[in-house]
Amino acid sequence: MMEPWLLSLIVFGLLTIILLTGVPIAFALMAIGTIGTLFVWGTKGLLMAFNTAYGEGTNYILLAVPLFVLMANVLKFSGIADELYEIVYRWMGQIRGGLAMGTVAICAIFAAMAGISSAATVSMGLIALPSMLSRGYHKSIALGSINAGGALGILIPPSIIMVLYSNMTDVSVGQLFAGGILPGVLLTMVFVGYIALRCFVNKGLGPPGEERFTFVEKIATLKGVISPLILVALVLGVMYLGICTPTEAAAIGAGGAFAAAAIHRKLTWSRARQSLIETMSLTVMIFWLIIGANTFTHFLAYAEIQTMIQQAILSLEINRWLILILIQIIYFILGCFLDPAGILLLTTPIFVPVIAKMGFDPLWFGILFTINMEMAYVTPPFGFNLFILKGVAPPEITMADIYGSVWPFVVCQAACLALVMLWPEMALYLPSLMVRQ
Repeated sequence: MMEPWLLSLIVFGLLTIILLTGVPIAFALMAIGTIGTLFVWGTKGLLMAFNTAYGEGTNYILLAVPLFVLMANVLKFSGIADELYEIVYRWMGQIRGGLAMGTVAICAIFAAMAGISSAATVSMGLIALPSMLSRGYHKSIALGSINAGGALGILIPPSIIMVLYSNMTDVSVGQLFAGGILPGVLLTMVFVGYIALRCFVNKGLGPPGEERFTFVEKIATLKGVISPLILVALVLGVMYLGICTPTEAAAIGAGGAFAAAAIHRKLTWSRARQSLIETMSLTVMIFWLIIGANTFTHFLAYAEIQTMIQQAILSLEINRWLILILIQIIYFILGCFLDPAGILLLTTPIFVPVIAKMGFDPLWFGILFTINMEMAYVTPPFGFNLFILKGVAPPEITMADIYGSVWPFVVCQAACLALVMLWPEMALYLPSLMVRQ
């Protein structure tokens, strides 16, 4: 058989070339994994690819993926976003930057109700962006707050990225969810604090609104938080208390989303059908990615490429913290060009065993990875949230406007990543209190 170092150069060179041609990463990984398997073992090795597809397709923990996706899609038309924004408008509209700060808060609430970032980004792009622009907010602060706030959806639980990480590493999903709470709250506060400071220094960025509301009118809007709080309590509470597994909690969340839509009189056959179609489409894409990545990584393992890379990293005569920082830099660079799920499935089998051998906690590393991938959602040129927001933004908003708005928030995310690296207890304290799921 070919030497692992030479085979690795060929494999990753081919992968780069195929991705540059525009082939989806799932099929690129599957093609190289299958061809590599044929090259190394012949046709009998194809059984590995079949077993991978069957094993991942029937994995119980991955049932949470379509359920959380369905939950997010139903929430998009539930009317909750409109009511939450009305609360923000009445309570914070008279504060400099209040609408932008409130938008981040709404995104955090949406993050706690759904496992993906698109629900908050789409909703706030349709509701908050026109409102802020019409009231004189500078487009950089308006666009940046929506992009950054929407990305909270993968850090504040529930999170599909965390479900996939758990599936690849056997780290408890429930503990990952608990570990994301404090960093998620911290990052939300950092975003809000940054917006408040910027609008205080530059008073033209987010001018206060002129409309005034009585205390009674403000109180009247608070009924809009009842549904979100109940849904968050159901999904996270049953997991944190050990009553349900994450998959069962996802089913409760999906049912709760339908109930919320019905209560808000937004549940129609056409909307339910559209939610199911979008859920099926995204779920199929995720599962193809899982199957392709597992086929590829199994090939790397059997061809000893994975072991060679791990040994090369471990043989570096430098401090283990420098290696950890280097891994985070690699993740950041990959996040500018690849989708987070693909990065997770491609690199986790290589990096997680390395950090475990160096004495780092894989649960803590999973939270660091998730924060890093949150940056991937908003970093040019291929951040998902950038294109999602462009799709719902007014015509006068250009991609250059969107690209330019995110960098201060990326710095905030990097600062949060550094804080969680310095104080691992931020990610590990809550998981230490809960029943393992």
